[in-house]
Amino acid sequence: MKKYLLFMLSPFLFLSCDQPGEEKGQIEDSEKVVATHTVDFNKELPDLSVYHLPSTWTTQDNKDIQLEDLRGNVLVMVMIYTSCKAACPRLIADMRNIEKQVPEEYLGKTKFIMVSIDPETDTPQMLNSFAKENLMEDDHWMFLRGTPEDTREFAAVLAVSYKKISPIDFSHSNIISVFNEEGVLVHQQEGLGVDNTETVEAIKAEVSN
Repeated sequence: MKKYLLFMLSPFLFLSCDQPGEEKGQIEDSEKVVATHTVDFNKELPDLSVYHLPSTWTTQDNKDIQLEDLRGNVLVMVMIYTSCKAACPRLIADMRNIEKQVPEEYLGKTKFIMVSIDPETDTPQMLNSFAKENLMEDDHWMFLRGTPEDTREFAAVLAVSYKKISPIDFSHSNIISVFNEEGVLVHQQEGLGVDNTETVEAIKAEVSN
């Protein structure tokens, strides 16, 4: 039986989509080589793995998956909603900027995942159109929507706070999270337009681990 994930992370920035904030990160350079190891899927998951969550999600291609289906990949995850006009486009820009800095040979084991905080509006068709408009159709890009309850539970795991403040607007945290291949959180980037060198290095370190 799957275990429920029972841990909380320290609180992060909580902002409305029309009032984005910024923070500066630290610059750090390193180069690593991609390892050729394979994942033992029979191995028991770590207690803090996000893959213990029992929720089912729908992709932009209208396919149902569970988070554990992503096991074996390094996950770079952010929570957004497609009708957002201020903070979310900047979060998407940050994700694209991170992706551009990850060497091509690492992308086969990396998934960049956008999880909707507005599943009622963000249907698979809406997510698919959004992916095409933003040129995010490569295999390493994925959009997910779940039930409101599963979305809220997942946000708690990421320490992402969000609240509907109008029929078309949410206030929400601006956090990009990196999970290792076993679904354990290893790094978080807070804010908009921050230096993402540490995030890129965290991705490279986990892919080559």
